[in-house]
Amino acid sequence: MKTSRSAATHPVATHRWVVPIDAVGPGDAPTIGGKAANLGELMRSKFPVPPAFVINTAGYLDAMEASGFRELLKTGPLPHVDSTKDAICSAVLPDAMRAEIIDAYRVLGPSTTRVAVRSSAPAEDAADTSYAGIHDSFTNVSGDRNLIHAVRKCWASLWSDRALTYRSLQGVTEEPSLAVVVQHMVDAEQSGVVFTADPRTGARDRIVIEAATGLGEVVVGGQVEPDTYVVSKPDFSVLDVHIGSQSFAIALSEGTERSSEIPLLQREQQILTEDQIHRLAVLAAAVEDHYQRPQDLEFAYSGQQLWLVQTRPITTLGQHTEAKPPDTQADMSSAQILAHGLGAGPGTATGRARVLRSVADGRNLLDGEILVAPMTRPDWLPVLRRAAAIVTDGGGITCHAAIVGRELGRPVVVGTRTATSDLTDGMLITVDGTAGTVRAADTAAAATTSAPTTQIAPSAVPHRGPTTATSVYVNLATPEAAERVAATDVDGVGLLRAEFLIMDALEGLHPRTMIARGLHEKYVTAMSSALSRIAAAFGARPVVYRAIDLRTNEFANLEGGEVEPHEDNPMIGYRGCFRYIREPELFALDLDVITETRKRHPNVHLMIPFVRTGWELSKCLAQLDAHPLGADRRMLRWVMAEIPSVAYWIPRYAAMGIDGISIGTNDLTQLVLGVDRDSEICKDLFDTMDPAVLETIDTIIERATAAGLTTSLCGQAVSTDPALAEHLVRQGITSVSVTPDAADATRRAIAVAERRILLGQARAHEIPADKNRP
Repeated sequence: MKTSRSAATHPVATHRWVVPIDAVGPGDAPTIGGKAANLGELMRSKFPVPPAFVINTAGYLDAMEASGFRELLKTGPLPHVDSTKDAICSAVLPDAMRAEIIDAYRVLGPSTTRVAVRSSAPAEDAADTSYAGIHDSFTNVSGDRNLIHAVRKCWASLWSDRALTYRSLQGVTEEPSLAVVVQHMVDAEQSGVVFTADPRTGARDRIVIEAATGLGEVVVGGQVEPDTYVVSKPDFSVLDVHIGSQSFAIALSEGTERSSEIPLLQREQQILTEDQIHRLAVLAAAVEDHYQRPQDLEFAYSGQQLWLVQTRPITTLGQHTEAKPPDTQADMSSAQILAHGLGAGPGTATGRARVLRSVADGRNLLDGEILVAPMTRPDWLPVLRRAAAIVTDGGGITCHAAIVGRELGRPVVVGTRTATSDLTDGMLITVDGTAGTVRAADTAAAATTSAPTTQIAPSAVPHRGPTTATSVYVNLATPEAAERVAATDVDGVGLLRAEFLIMDALEGLHPRTMIARGLHEKYVTAMSSALSRIAAAFGARPVVYRAIDLRTNEFANLEGGEVEPHEDNPMIGYRGCFRYIREPELFALDLDVITETRKRHPNVHLMIPFVRTGWELSKCLAQLDAHPLGADRRMLRWVMAEIPSVAYWIPRYAAMGIDGISIGTNDLTQLVLGVDRDSEICKDLFDTMDPAVLETIDTIIERATAAGLTTSLCGQAVSTDPALAEHLVRQGITSVSVTPDAADATRRAIAVAERRILLGQARAHEIPADKNRP
């Protein structure tokens, strides 16, 4: 139902940028966003909604125009995500716009009035997309200056990594924009979320309520395990009560949000009374009846006043199929049950567990693995999309992990409390997102269970050798060996050298000559065909493509190569990253090839070789960001660590958006020891196990790990020297990459090293035997 608006009743509605919430409805969603449109519809239909106004999308667009950013942003973010957000946070608002916002704020109360400032995207809370937690919102804002700053920060969240990823996943290509709702702050004593259908089973005759003490951000953010109440929709009787586990609450005290610990005796008490549950269920059912479809609502109780602060359609509700409720006691008595919680995303998936403690560890998750985490936040989105299933310690069925997991079609189990302790990396498990269980699985189950994704999970590859936590990748150079190598016990391609593929595609021509003759498209087709063959063979396992790194003496031998400068020592000369910024057309060849390949094979990622300095990499990444490939946030960006200066620059590289570091031991050894790796005379000096080289490797791994980057080592020494394998494992390296014929030996060496380390740790904590015992 939609009622008409009256400009005479709401004079501010004639303003250009600001509209009162009771003057809008669903038809206005393209300019005010779904969140604001739904709030307006609720208020105009006499549901209890706190007073509010909305700054429409024209406000954002006009502010960007006035600040000179709009044209630049039409092609994507500024060179770095952080710089885009910083720029928007300092955007200049036209005086008339600022005046409209402050005038509307005065309607809500004096300048000390506390408000919630919430993002409202045009496609948000629509029938097919939720944008759950994608854009930022801010609570307890007061004062004119703070309000304007909070509005800018909402706008800036359009360009966060998670927002860019979500728009890419949803295929959104039009110019992005954002409205902002400014709503009177509710001093919530209890709050939470209501589903007017069970999102776990699809049952339309159930209402599911999740409630917590204090502000509701602890529920939707998954910071606590809320109470869960299941209510019969026909008669509003309570069918099931699950008391959660809330150790703290966030509440307003003298205008300030404060976190306080909940006493132990109160933690097991039911949060909502029977009367509050009944009132809430009746109100939620009325909202569903108004919209004529199941709703996901957010509520807050302030004393006896019940407020609705948001509603949206449930976007992930499938067809309801009758399912027997899990027999909890029987399940818990089964030796196969490894973890038990709330089923929050229906379906099952089998794969290997990957325990991640923070989003910074997200790069360790391989496509198709099962994510196990304490809880996820909106910035985990790029990680969630790669997971075959999601298991969390905390949260309820409306937390971020649950909402996004369901939208991605992943099985989800939340509120397990101890999954991150009970499950370990590499453990083969089956996640049942309907029953809320995590069971042990075997290889046969993995082979017959289909994960809810079209990609082939790495765990589908049969392990002939020992299972290792440290991944074992291979180095490849030609597509001919791809199928054979992919069938062996390897985790992917850690270094795909482009040089052999390039020489085939160039057909003896120098790149400049090839481009001058109009053969660019032919080259890209040939290269992407070869690269696709390799990528297809490895399924979902990563293939890291190292961009062109031919030296001047190698290019000089091609037709047209006389343009190459003469260098006495090309090994440390005009090559790699530095050459890309001098010859952007050379780097663009690789970017075009990867762009074409990733249309069918998103497991291909980019590695930039021979990076010497921060400014050099910054310019190179700016070229990448300006290319269409730069908008593909799912593609990982790696750099080779072949030069000792990498150790110094790692924090800066991480800030630039680099995902991983691959240590090239040959060049690194050469440059640490000052010895030509190709010199026969000096071969006795070339030693990767030299203490100076090992310390450099240690520093790179330590600083990269601290910066949240994955680490790999490309070199033969790790397969031939067990001492180096153990050393790398002890340092926490993520993976190693070796020649295919050394993969089995490397896997065994890594496995022995890991077992020795674990055994040593176990013995160190072993309780001494009682000599007096028989």
